[in-house]
Amino acid sequence: MIRANATIEKINIVMKKHIVRTHSSKENLLREDELAWKLAALAVDPIPIDADVAEMVINRIIDNASVAMAAINRAPPAAARAQALAHPRDGGATVFGMPNDQKFQAEWAAWANGTAVRELDYHDTFLAADYAHPGDNIPPLLAVAQQLGKSGQELLNGLVTGYEIQINLVKSICLHEHKIDHVAHLGPSAAAGIGTMLGLPIETVYQSIQQALHVTTSTRQSRKGEISSWKAFAPSHAGKLAIEAVDRCMRGEGAPSPIYEGEDGVIAWMLSGPETSYSVPLPEIGESKRAILDSFTKEHSAEYQSQALIDLAFRMKEKVSDFDSIERIVIHTSHHTHYVIGTGAGDPQKMDPTASRETLDHSIMYIFAVALQDGEWHHIRSYLPERAGREDTIRLWHKVETAEDAVWTARYHESDPDKLAFGGWVEITMKNGSVITDELAVANAHTNGARPFARENYIHKFRTLTEGLVSIEEQDRFLDLVQRFPELSANEVGQINVVLDDETLESNIRDTKGIF
Repeated sequence: MIRANATIEKINIVMKKHIVRTHSSKENLLREDELAWKLAALAVDPIPIDADVAEMVINRIIDNASVAMAAINRAPPAAARAQALAHPRDGGATVFGMPNDQKFQAEWAAWANGTAVRELDYHDTFLAADYAHPGDNIPPLLAVAQQLGKSGQELLNGLVTGYEIQINLVKSICLHEHKIDHVAHLGPSAAAGIGTMLGLPIETVYQSIQQALHVTTSTRQSRKGEISSWKAFAPSHAGKLAIEAVDRCMRGEGAPSPIYEGEDGVIAWMLSGPETSYSVPLPEIGESKRAILDSFTKEHSAEYQSQALIDLAFRMKEKVSDFDSIERIVIHTSHHTHYVIGTGAGDPQKMDPTASRETLDHSIMYIFAVALQDGEWHHIRSYLPERAGREDTIRLWHKVETAEDAVWTARYHESDPDKLAFGGWVEITMKNGSVITDELAVANAHTNGARPFARENYIHKFRTLTEGLVSIEEQDRFLDLVQRFPELSANEVGQINVVLDDETLESNIRDTKGIF
């Protein structure tokens, strides 16, 4: 059910803070006091969905399809698709690009579709204590919905839960400082979302959340140094494992418990240790789930912290007539931007013109240089080897450095979504001694930006990224279908897919390269 009276006014939900800490086995920690149980209780709470939340879910389904189609013939999505094609199933789920009458096992469809969505680093994002791409919840939930014949409303309910739980975990529990990859918040959110969608008992959802967390913790080396294609596979792997965890728990299996608070659990040994507590905000039972509205998508195909800086580079380009006359560029920004995608990372690969696309889209030095020179950012052209290897670009690129600025770090960690900022200020020093400075807090496409993304922007992004790949008729069919999302029958949910012509989709038949 959708609650229609939330379409105009901004609704502020007062979150209850739940203190989570390690407990020894000798302590009497009630199950109802465990974080996993509280997440499960949230998942089974049958609260109506606010109308603006439902509209945003539709936007993000369109967004996921856009970026998945743009990446569909790249190597990681092709490899994931080839594995999925080895697992056909009558009455299963669709795989992006493949005909709607061909179905595959849900966990493998989620694997293929999730990899295609993540490949270009181009869909939605949420940043706080940790990081997330909450749209990664969509592929596993959609696949399970298709295989089990769920309606649009049931799928909508599950997706809202997935977004709510992942975003609130990201607000409160930092994984990256302990070098744990952010998909450790995705496993529990996807499992909880599936539980909501299927109407599972709280006990089953509770065990599923714990199992999913247990099996989806991995290191952040996938985002360090020479970044490999695993960055694209990581979320789809978490989604696949979440599906499998729910399946096991539906069969009566349990999980390591309490997974967060146990003396050998996640907080004690993977996070800040047994002396530390976390304060996790969650809506009260009966309150709306609105966290999706705190997230935002990308206008540019690059790591989110680069979005505002790309827009700033476009603006600063107008003030620079000769790039060779630049002596030095310093990007003053947050701790995260400096140490993850800036010179503070200490990764020589971020300055290497032969680096992989996955590395270049995590190098703000490269991104800012190219955006400054070109005045545009393109998901293909901006990463071509010949573009990265241009001598004038390399000269400019190697003049760019980052510096942590305490003000921008504080703005990055603002608890008020209206005050959050992910940009910085840039200082361009010319060889003649003159200095050009400018700053931008949030990307133009951000909710608080100069041109916030609305439905027409999501549709434009979809049509732009699918141009030349997807026929106009198929574009129209998909867009018409998903914009009726809450009303869709189970059969129509089974058609939520973008189909490519045989000659357009590469690797569309089962191969014999691997084990499957």
